[in-house]
Amino acid sequence: MTELMDRPSRPRFEGVPSHDDKKVHKSDLEHLEHEKWKRIGSLKKMASSASIKLRQSFRRKSRKKFDTVSNIEELQAIDAFHQSLILEELLPANYDDPHMMLRFLKARKFDIEKAKQMWTEMLQWRKEFGTDTITKEFDYTELDEVLKYYPHGYHGVDRDGRPVYIERLGKVNPNKLMQVTTIDRYVRYHVKEFERCFMTKFPACSIAAKKHIDSSTTILDVEGVGLKNFTKAAWELIMRLQKIDNDNYPETLFRMFIINAGSGFRLLWNTVKTFLDPKTTSKIHVLGTKYQRQLLEFIDSSELPEFLGGSCTCTEFGGCLGSDRGPWKDPKILKMVLDGEAQCARQIVTLPNYEGKIVASDELHYPVVKESDAYIAKSNLVADGSSSKAKNNHVPVPQRTSGKETRMQYSTSVGSPNHEESAPVVKDVDSGWKGQISGPICSPLKGLLF
Repeated sequence: MTELMDRPSRPRFEGVPSHDDKKVHKSDLEHLEHEKWKRIGSLKKMASSASIKLRQSFRRKSRKKFDTVSNIEELQAIDAFHQSLILEELLPANYDDPHMMLRFLKARKFDIEKAKQMWTEMLQWRKEFGTDTITKEFDYTELDEVLKYYPHGYHGVDRDGRPVYIERLGKVNPNKLMQVTTIDRYVRYHVKEFERCFMTKFPACSIAAKKHIDSSTTILDVEGVGLKNFTKAAWELIMRLQKIDNDNYPETLFRMFIINAGSGFRLLWNTVKTFLDPKTTSKIHVLGTKYQRQLLEFIDSSELPEFLGGSCTCTEFGGCLGSDRGPWKDPKILKMVLDGEAQCARQIVTLPNYEGKIVASDELHYPVVKESDAYIAKSNLVADGSSSKAKNNHVPVPQRTSGKETRMQYSTSVGSPNHEESAPVVKDVDSGWKGQISGPICSPLKGLLF
């Protein structure tokens, strides 16, 4: 026995684990696996809790202001997409906006995986581009000079309350434009204006129209457009702007009119539209020189510049495109926007998870704004989007139909929350509503053509 105890231990070779080492290693693996599943379980609980809170917030908002989303399939898709983003930690607090998610879902035809990929790339782009701070940090000092060689701007609203964006492409001088600015600086200006649109213009239009607005009507005047306008720099700018708009600001063009289109432009358009999604081209109306009647059908004469067949001149601002005329210039409305009043526009009906009924708001209330001509008068107020409360209010809201009762079984994609909601059903919604779904679009198509 003594000999056995005194016998030297078996030699160990470097790099060969002992039995005890294997036990420790196995223990570590089990611990890591336990931590992994613990984290997954935690994320699932977060997603489930967020889903409940999401629906509760929908119910609270449905008692306040603006229209509701009433399509069952859209509601289910938003909830599934929302939980998927939480599980993969792709939902920063300032982007937790169900309506923003809806825009990305629509852009990818409700394919959640494709929408998630688009969302991920958008977050990365915003981080790299510095988009969240661009309205405060970027100063486009050459704007007045740029407008001489590239006339464009917002002016008024259409009959549905959407902002109207206008470009006079036939008057663009690409060579002189590149002498007063650079492609990089113009791209940053373009992004800044898009951000300002979401921060102030859409919310202001929503308050003025008493319904949610998050898309625009665009008018492109192509009178005189020819090969001289299509320089190398022009094409580079077009491609960069189009990619940014398609990838990061989907579903914001409602309608576009291309006016004064001659035979040469129509030939060019027949080529260009083959590269566009059919849903996008269905929103674009190419008109000749007799376009006034069509424009006035959708835009009141008082909101349309005189050079487009309307009655507005904005002489006090040196012309309509220099006025930035719209509800966002009304001091009362602007104050509401900067105070976060338009956040109530982020409203979708709720889905109580045990009854399976869809709740929609039957009686809607809006901020009270007295009729004012303030936004067409001279004003030093500039909507610079400085209030964080006015962010993320870009919410596509389909029209609601009513009158039919709809019942459905609803469950989340990540487990079933152990939660009971006792909210009464205010109104059942017709499940037969069919909203327009389209692919990614360049919207508004600033710089689509030179």
